[in-house]
Amino acid sequence: MRKKILLLGSGELGKEFVIAAQRTGQYVIAVDSYPNAPAMQVAHAFEVINMLDGFALDEVVAKHQPDIIVPEIEAIRTERFYDYEKQGIQVVPSAKAANYTMNRKAIRDLAAKELGLKTARYTYAKSAEELQAAVADIGIPCVVKPLMSSSGKGQSYIKSEADILPAWEAAAAKGRGDYGEVIVEAFVKFELEITLLTVTQKNGETLYCAPIGHRQERGDYQESWQPVPIAANQLIEAQEMARKVTAALTGQGIWGVEFFLGEDGVYFSELSPRPHDTGMVTLAGTQNFNEFELHLRAVLGLPIPGIEQLKAGASAVVLASEDGSEPSYEGLDRAASFAQTDFRIFGKPTTRPYRRMAVGLAYGSLGIDLRELRAKAKAVADCIVVRQKS
Repeated sequence: MRKKILLLGSGELGKEFVIAAQRTGQYVIAVDSYPNAPAMQVAHAFEVINMLDGFALDEVVAKHQPDIIVPEIEAIRTERFYDYEKQGIQVVPSAKAANYTMNRKAIRDLAAKELGLKTARYTYAKSAEELQAAVADIGIPCVVKPLMSSSGKGQSYIKSEADILPAWEAAAAKGRGDYGEVIVEAFVKFELEITLLTVTQKNGETLYCAPIGHRQERGDYQESWQPVPIAANQLIEAQEMARKVTAALTGQGIWGVEFFLGEDGVYFSELSPRPHDTGMVTLAGTQNFNEFELHLRAVLGLPIPGIEQLKAGASAVVLASEDGSEPSYEGLDRAASFAQTDFRIFGKPTTRPYRRMAVGLAYGSLGIDLRELRAKAKAVADCIVVRQKS
């Protein structure tokens, strides 16, 4: 079995997916909007295009004639995927899933209105004036997000009326795509935020990884840990929600399904139809297959006999502090000195404030104090200093 895979988006998650694909003998073309993206460094071939340009996307598909298209980011003309499926190309997880989940409006309405999943109260706004009215309706505090974005870009936490206009400007400046609209969500009082990695298979049952706890700043993941202990009824509720929404979207692959564990139950938050940034904790060897290997197996239709939790693990990100290029890294000797730890340098060619550049990992036996593992992963990450040319 040797498939030609067109990877749309070539960041750190895409890089790990390409490595998994290479280990099973697949051929991968990595695509992104800038050269020397992380996944391009390990792929067989690459293309640099604006994936929001539908004609450019069509040209790349026509040139390479892939067997499989694997999206890794949101900023893609996903409506083109329906035509690619008609051409006989496998879109991961499916054209419907990719199209719905690249837009917060589509996925939230599917979850809340069609499937009846519990979510935070929400509404939409298409202008600064509409945003003011929406905030008045939802109430303060609340969260404002662009319909299309990733890694927390363009998200704002509304604490007072003075935050409304800056929130609109942030969403307009940092949201991806050409959607001039935002979603406004009521703030959920939650005890824990989790990711439930969910694997849908071509010829097998839906599988679930152990829940992953995570902490965010500026709407972006900073650290994650697995397995996070949650009540059995909460786990069952989250798994059932994940099953319903992935079944409705159809297709095969791994999904990062996010939930809030609130005082009054489990709330569906968001869903990504691909490996999830918080799932980088699985690179610590917490499972028999990491999330990228699970995605690859599901994409290829290979059997996954089961997901076994082998260890406890934690991850913590390494961030850049300023704009620059050709980054180098100091402190790797100190980072490597901790027992039962590891790290990954992503290989991004440029830096900007708060850009994720690497991740520190720690692992230990099941039942270990997760606070200890989190502190160790953070200590590894703190050793790594990003230097860049200005």
